[in-house]
Formats: sequence, structure tokens, C-alpha cells
Amino acid sequence: MSHLFIFGMGYSASLIATRARALGWRVTGTGRTADLAFTDAPAVRAALASATHVLSSVPPADEQDPVLTRYGDVLGPAALAPHQWLGYLSSTGVYGDTRGAWVDETAPIASAQNPGLRPTRRGARVAADAQWLGLNAHVFRLPGIYGPAFGPFGGRSALDRVRQNKAHRLARIAGATPEQVFSRIHVEDIASAVLAALTTPTPPGAYNLADDLPCHPNLPIEEACRLLRLPLPPLQTLDEAALTPAARGFYAENRRITNARARRLLHWRPRYPTYAEGLLAIHHAES
Repeated sequence: MSHLFIFGMGYSASLIATRARALGWRVTGTGRTADLAFTDAPAVRAALASATHVLSSVPPADEQDPVLTRYGDVLGPAALAPHQWLGYLSSTGVYGDTRGAWVDETAPIASAQNPGLRPTRRGARVAADAQWLGLNAHVFRLPGIYGPAFGPFGGRSALDRVRQNKAHRLARIAGATPEQVFSRIHVEDIASAVLAALTTPTPPGAYNLADDLPCHPNLPIEEACRLLRLPLPPLQTLDEAALTPAARGFYAENRRITNARARRLLHWRPRYPTYAEGLLAIHHAES
């Protein structure tokens, strides 16, 4: 039986685990919905010794990748463990600000000369991304993630932000050329892409996972209001919205993510090609 070990069973990874178990896989790991503690080294190493596939969704901390720092000696081609496959959930934030240009996996990675949101964290994410690629892993670069509530996790979508009165509609940012746009992906589409990579022969390397419609962040909020029959939040400037430094940094970047490589090599298609289909499905499920 194939044995998938997951570091960090949070929102996305927990759904991947659920989908893998439905296919008959044995799944163990660490994190919120897992059976082992990350710091229980003997138990984790014992589980890794029998794992055929390993996926990490643990983000950098203290300028390093916690998984590679603690368990890197038993991962990768030089390790004695019988891993057939390594995977890592990374971020499209590694590309930095491209001023609205389309970005594929050959695009330059952000550097100290191209700093963005939280430079220390960005540098650590870039380094971790490169380290996993160096281990011949499948590195899935993810944009904004949204989806419904499931298990112990609350919903993460524009619908939730509107209902909680936490949604913002921002006035078009002066000087943005072209208009500010962002990519996103439904959590189910992350799971289906990772499962495609797990279950079919595919080359390691970077894979952008995103839907087909990068757009201004106001549009999902406006669609959520339409579905919920609630009034639109007022247009605000960044200062009026009182955003956190992290959120302000998010709005300082502008890029379009293409999923062409994942489509071609994983034979994957997003079930929710735009925010409209994704939000409608969440709304119907909640209703």
C-alpha cells in the first residue's frame, strides 16, 4: 500500500489527506489533524522510514525550513528511506511583483534586489522553495487559497469575509500599471492537482497551481455580496481600510499566474476555473 506522510496537516493538506485516503492510501503525518507531533522525532522518523511519498506544507519559520532542518537527513535522493516521491506546498509569492505580467515556472524568483512583503519571510520562502527543488521534489506554488469549511477548519472565502463584515473593496491603486490583479485557487483544485502528481508519473519540479482568471480583488467580494444578497462594502483607500502590514504588502504586488505547465504535465484542469464557479459551489453547499 502506498503510504503518504504529510508534514503540517492544515487546511489544504488535510483535504489532500482525505482525498488520498478515499483512494486507499495510508496517510500519516504531523499537524492539526494528524496523529504525530512534529517534534516527536523518533515517531516521525519511524513513520518516514515506511513512507513511500512525503509532502510538506510547513512554511518557513525563523528564516529556515523546519522540516528540512529537523528531518532533511532522511529526505531526498541520498537518504536511505524508501521515498518514491517528495512534494512541497510553496507560494507564488516567490515571484515577487511582476507589474501584472503573466508568470510561469521559468520566471525569475524574487531576491534581495526585488524585495516584497516581509523580506525575511520572503527570503526564507525562496530558499525553502529552492531547497525542495534541489531534492527533486514536486514544488506546488500556490496563490491565494479559498474554499469551504470542512472538518475543524472554518471557511476561507469572500463569502465568509462578507458575512463577518471583514470584506474590503479598495479603490483602484494609483500608479498600478496595469490594474492590480491577483490569482487564486480553490482548495479542491489544490488537492486534485497534488493527487494527480502522486498517482501518475510526472517529472519533479515547480508547478504553478492557480485558476484561469486573475482579477482585481474587488470582484470576488462583489460576487459574494451578490450571492448573499448583502450590500457592497464601501470603496476605501489602503489607509482607510486599516490593513495589516502583511495585507498592505499583498496589495503592493501585481501578477498573473499561469497554470499551463500543470495542465500539460499533470493532465489537470481546475474544477473551478474562476472565482465565480468556486463561490457558487461553496454557497450552494452551505445552503
